[in-house]
Parts: sequence; structure tokens; C-alpha cells
Amino acid sequence: MSEFKFPTEEIELPSKGLLYPKDNPLSSGKVEIKYMTAKEEDILTNQSYIQKGDVLDKLLESVIVDKTINQLDLIVGDKNALLIATRVLGYGSTYEVSIGGRMENIDLSLLDNKEFDASLIEEGKNEFNFTLPHSNTPITFKILTGRDERKLEQELKGLKKINKNNSPELSTRLKYIITSANGESERKDINEFVDNYLLARDSRALRDYIKEFQPDVDLNVVLDNGEEARVPIGLGFFWPDA
Repeated sequence: MSEFKFPTEEIELPSKGLLYPKDNPLSSGKVEIKYMTAKEEDILTNQSYIQKGDVLDKLLESVIVDKTINQLDLIVGDKNALLIATRVLGYGSTYEVSIGGRMENIDLSLLDNKEFDASLIEEGKNEFNFTLPHSNTPITFKILTGRDERKLEQELKGLKKINKNNSPELSTRLKYIITSANGESERKDINEFVDNYLLARDSRALRDYIKEFQPDVDLNVVLDNGEEARVPIGLGFFWPDA
């Protein structure tokens, strides 16, 4: 059988590659992905991947053409862009999903990358300055990558085993996001700061700032009834029957 060349598309990352080190191929701001095949459908229905929670990671590993790219290096917003592009190339742009108890048809081709202030980014560096507005504490923070999210998930599972009634997801996530507080960057100092000194209203202010600041796809859509909703991305995003 003659060699068959898979059709591919080049996808622009919401971050424009600015958050990645120069020696990382993601710093180009573009990623080439191939169209989904039956191989990728097998990945989507693999029960082992589903149970481990890494089925979408395995999917991206399969469709990204440049195998020197580690999808765990992707920040969440760039990962969202690649997942949406993979879904459109695989099954088309129409996404039928239940939102608020109503079935809605979302046109994924209309989703655009969010605008962000590139002047706030030191090219090749994923770290940013922020002053907590109520305590006036200077901190630095980073945008979490897939690798960070995986470590966070593993830590939360471990904490759950120790205390089934304990659910410290918010504080644990903040311990990964914050890279220094008042000039202290040791992990133990950051943990102590989050647990004992981070005001709830400062925590909310930081989370709101990151939500507005970080590069991502604008997943907010206006439904037929005029309400605004956020497009959910999960296993059913690719294949409702999966």
C-alpha cells in the first residue's frame, strides 16, 4: 500500500507562544495537528484512559504532528484551542450540548482566541507580578500547565485518602499558582502564606485577575434565549456516545 499522507492544519495558540522558553517548539505560537481517524476514536473510548482521567491528553498526543512537543507543557488556554480545533476537524463545528437543561447547538467555528495584554508578558517566562489589593502583599504567579494540573490532581487524591471529608482544592490550587509571596519563594513559605495569611477577598481578586488576564479561547456564547453560557469541554465534547 502506498504511503498515505494525513491532512493537517496549523493552529494558532491563544498565548502566541510567548509563555514558553525559546527552546520549546511551542514558542512558535503555532501547532500542527492532524485530522482525527479511527485510531483517535479508539483513544476516546479507551476505558483505562477514561478512568485515569487522561483521555484528552492521550488524544492530543496522538494528533499533534511534531512529536518533540510535550502536550503537558501547554497552558490550559492553549490546550483548549487545540482540543476545539481537533473536535472541529474530527466531527465538524456543530456541537449539540445540554446547558441549563436545554439542548443547544453551538457553532465552534465562531469561538475566537481572547485578547490579552502581551506587554505584561516577559517573552519566554511564565511568571507575573500582582499586588493583592486588600493586604497590599506583592506576589508572583504563573499560569498552570498540563503538568502542573496533573501534579495538582495527584496531590488532591492523596489528601483525599488521608481525610475523605477534606476538600482543599481551592487552597491547593493557589499553592501551585503562586510562585512567591512578599519576596519569599520557598514552597513551605508559600504554603504557610496561603493557609494562614491569604485573605479570602484577596484570593478572589487574584483568581478574577488571572481569569481575565490569561490567554485562552473565549468560551462564552450567547444562547438562543439570550442567556450567556460557557462551552463545556469534556469527553462528551468529542463524542456524546463515548
